[in-house]
Amino acid sequence: MHVILGANGIIGEGLAKELRTNYTDKIKLVGRNPKKVNIDDILCKGDLLKFEDVHKALVNCKIAYLTVGLPYKSGVWLRDWPKIMQNVIAGCIDNNCKLVYFDNTYAYPQDIKIQKENTPLKSEGKKGIAKKMAAEALLLAMKEKQINAVICRAPEFYGPGKTKGVTNMLIFEKLKMSKKPKVFLKDTVLRTLIYTPDASKAMALIGNTSEAYGQTWHLPCDDNRLTYKGLMEEISKQLGRTIKYDILNSFTLKIASFFNSNAKETQELLPRYLIDNIFDSSKFKHKFPDFIVTSYQKGITNIIKDYKIK
Repeated sequence: MHVILGANGIIGEGLAKELRTNYTDKIKLVGRNPKKVNIDDILCKGDLLKFEDVHKALVNCKIAYLTVGLPYKSGVWLRDWPKIMQNVIAGCIDNNCKLVYFDNTYAYPQDIKIQKENTPLKSEGKKGIAKKMAAEALLLAMKEKQINAVICRAPEFYGPGKTKGVTNMLIFEKLKMSKKPKVFLKDTVLRTLIYTPDASKAMALIGNTSEAYGQTWHLPCDDNRLTYKGLMEEISKQLGRTIKYDILNSFTLKIASFFNSNAKETQELLPRYLIDNIFDSSKFKHKFPDFIVTSYQKGITNIIKDYKIK
């Protein structure tokens, strides 16, 4: 039995599809209100903040995948991430199952250095601190041989369906609504984005590769990175018309933070949008050379088609 803890997000859904296609026909989806992805999925209502629910969900589990997403609020992250990780680690230990943890880069320093698997977790932002606490708890359990686990880390998302992320929200969703796209701070710095279907597929691959355990892996991204200016040029090319967009400066974003909760919660990430963001996934590519990474051009094509952008 493969169990996805927090299965309703875009990564969990993609993971369920990939597991069913290539790895197993026994999948349990766990969440407050889980919904089937595959026709034969097993649904299990549970709250990851309650150890009893986690333990029950992992009975007879071979591999657990933690893909839960929390409300985008610093206070919630600081309160809940350590507790969820504690419960999941304990549940996996009690049920003798492996753990595949889907993590992000919030805990990394917001500087220009290339992000690698051994990049120290030194974020000063509240969300980064929350993710650092969760990751370090798991790393300690791995080091002490309490659990057989692996960490899969990804940068900012972009992709079709209900993909959430700054790029989708401010560019593709705006275009879908026939509104003017927006960009944070600068359009001339390089961005590393991960195509969400690639993230799910790569996570499934790592989770079903025994020698991958006991490590941290950066999930694969296209190395031909684009600036937001380049991204907008590619969108314009594919749509056959020039897409004009606004660049939101720090003053505008600060003012917005007083009136919009999402803008307020995004403030701690803004330094990343002033510098090149280079997320290195070469370790994965060397280990899995046959994995086909979606190019930004192809990813944009797929999103435009999925969102029915004209």
